[in-house]
Amino acid sequence: MNAMFFGMPQAFHPFMADRLGGPAVGPAPRGAPGARPAYPMVRGLPASAILGTVTTGHPTGRGDRRRARSRTTRLLLALAAVAALLGAAVLVVPLLLPPGPRPLFQLPVPCGETWQLGTYPGHDDYDVDMFPTEGEAWGRPVLASYEGTVTAAGINGTLGGRTPDNPNGPRGRGGGYWVKIDHGGRWETQYLHLLEPPLVRVGQRVAQGEQIGRVGSTGNSGAPHLHYEQRRGWQKVETYFDGRPSGITHDDAEYTVTLTSNNCQPG
Repeated sequence: MNAMFFGMPQAFHPFMADRLGGPAVGPAPRGAPGARPAYPMVRGLPASAILGTVTTGHPTGRGDRRRARSRTTRLLLALAAVAALLGAAVLVVPLLLPPGPRPLFQLPVPCGETWQLGTYPGHDDYDVDMFPTEGEAWGRPVLASYEGTVTAAGINGTLGGRTPDNPNGPRGRGGGYWVKIDHGGRWETQYLHLLEPPLVRVGQRVAQGEQIGRVGSTGNSGAPHLHYEQRRGWQKVETYFDGRPSGITHDDAEYTVTLTSNNCQPG
């Protein structure tokens, strides 16, 4: 049958396709014999299995919000990391710089007083114990060796129970009441075994010769005295007073020296 049907070749008219042996071009009723699936087959699989869910092409509001939150989180984490690096740099960089010149430290006791400075085996290198050569040690003023900022003021270890009323009481541990002063240029001094809570507080600026405490025997101390150290960076060094070395270096033998304080107020 070669005639045209409604102006179309028979082979392409949907109602004549079966007669010509070709596949049905038009849709067939659901469930009818020979009905095709809703999607064409691609190598045995329906196109829906390959294409997945078909959207309209417009993003959903929920997805936009998730992506915005993710970007905000990443930005906040990046800012936190930068802030941490800057904070670390502020703390670490000064420690990597070389120490400045040695300050003109003075004996940490009142002007004109004479004290005995000493060490003994097992005391530790460069550590200095100070005792007055005249009068009672209990309660004597302890002064700042040089101007600076207080970085520690409180209890180092435990106090123990040695007081002027009970000088043979139980020992404590560590330095007892103590003060540490930062003098700039990575130089610091330490004052240990004070009688009572320090007279200064952390962050306070002190002048050379300003009283910071009183001599006592708190912490690991056998008698009232002032334990004193000078440090450059993190290292203890030989103590200098009025520009001259004390001579107290190693603790391999007992050693003492007597010095007079030049920690005097101007004028």
